[in-house]
Amino acid sequence: MSVTVVVSFLLTAIAGPFPTVPWVPKHLPTLRSLGGDLFSTSIAKGVWRYGNGSLEHCGKDLILRTISCRRVHTSRCLAIFVSLLIYANSASTTAYAQAQEPANGQGEDQPVDDTAEDTPSADTDLLTVDELAELEQAMSEDAAAIADQRPAAAATGPSGNQTARAGSGIVSALQSMNPDIALIVDVAVAAFSTEDNLQTGGHDPTRSGFTLQQLEMSVSKTVDVYFRVDGNIIFSQFGVEVEEIYATTLALPGSLQARIGQFLTRFGRINATHPHTWSFVDQTFVIGRYFGGEGNRGLGMELSYLTPLPWYVEVLASATEAGGESTARSFFGGQSLPLESPLDVQSTVAVKQFFPLGDDWSLLWGLSAASGPNATGHDNRTDIYGTDVFIKYRPISRGGDSSVELQTEWLYRRRQVPRDLLSDLSGYVHGVWRWNPRWGVGARYELGLPAKNRDGDVGSDDLDSEWTENRHRISAALTYWPTEFSRVRLQSAVDIPEWRDDPIYAAMLAFEFNIGAHGAHKF
Repeated sequence: MSVTVVVSFLLTAIAGPFPTVPWVPKHLPTLRSLGGDLFSTSIAKGVWRYGNGSLEHCGKDLILRTISCRRVHTSRCLAIFVSLLIYANSASTTAYAQAQEPANGQGEDQPVDDTAEDTPSADTDLLTVDELAELEQAMSEDAAAIADQRPAAAATGPSGNQTARAGSGIVSALQSMNPDIALIVDVAVAAFSTEDNLQTGGHDPTRSGFTLQQLEMSVSKTVDVYFRVDGNIIFSQFGVEVEEIYATTLALPGSLQARIGQFLTRFGRINATHPHTWSFVDQTFVIGRYFGGEGNRGLGMELSYLTPLPWYVEVLASATEAGGESTARSFFGGQSLPLESPLDVQSTVAVKQFFPLGDDWSLLWGLSAASGPNATGHDNRTDIYGTDVFIKYRPISRGGDSSVELQTEWLYRRRQVPRDLLSDLSGYVHGVWRWNPRWGVGARYELGLPAKNRDGDVGSDDLDSEWTENRHRISAALTYWPTEFSRVRLQSAVDIPEWRDDPIYAAMLAFEFNIGAHGAHKF
């Protein structure tokens, strides 16, 4: 008994500074503020009642009675809970030992010490039938009150402070304020048939030997009911860069959502993704050719709208900086030019549509366009148009683990240059078959056409002066997933730039490791 009291007071004293949370029930038996019906009506011996900030011992039959306070310290409730368990255990052990005494040689007519403190009194310690009935009725009232309050809390919505409090209980009080952090490591070893291998991706292996493709730190946290912040910080052998850091709204009316900060634009299918979501080791060269090795991104704002159509249709528009050698190559590129008018930013619009073609088939179709100034002369502009299609088959209706996906994306670019207009087309198509959760194979074909002028002849392209004929690249990959947190991929490729005499051969072995809390990827 003394140990129980000491532990109880120590826990209660230590728990003092913690914040309070709403105490919903009037009666202590169920301790619902701790997240559920943790106790039944009767536990063992002894009665504890919490009232006016103190603990009171009220008897031998531990039946938890009413409490007088509406708000209690969460951690003190925990202290009471631990104390009750300790005392109940010790009391039950004592009762069991007393019950076994006749079997251990003590006869029924053995003299009993009537002065012992722990001998129960029928007049004062045992609850009557009426008291038990009253207690059961009180518990029923508590259950009905909780059932009535839960729907109301769910219907409150994000418009009021009640959302942050109703139904949260101890989970909200003890929720960590730290963001979700994940570290993703991508390492590759590659071999190329030539040093000038025409790799265009910023995370691609570009030489024979080992390459740290990236160490990505992904950070995400909900700020409040109005905003969420996401960030991706990239560590490499040559430094650190902030790839993305932006805030997303959570409570705009009218099915609207906004992003502000630095982010990858949602042009097409591949551009907005990170290397650990790719189906191949290296980036398709269409992204590097049109936008740059890091993909199209910049500081800016984005507004998206989810339409009320019968199928999923999202419309979005963004305005971002038009500069960056590795992020806006077709626009201002690496030149630092002033922003003189609203037309000196890159504007991007896109339409994303999703069609569920039954239980096993899915189709996603997107249309994108980007426009902005380029660095070839005053008022010269670049326009890029794209379309992408993604089809996936997964026989979930039959309980299969396999899946097949087909993805294609094509981009058309028009660039105003001094006294001419250049246009070109590039794209890719790839297929991936994952026959079980651990193994998959994929194949990819890429095509890039040379830039042509108004007359249809090959023009003088200052961005890719040697790209005067078609370029083809074919890749094949075998992937093994030991778990969902690691990946090993073997890839081979043959690159055929027709303006060169010999093709470029490549072989790559890539490893990926993911630790920490990382959210699900978009479909």
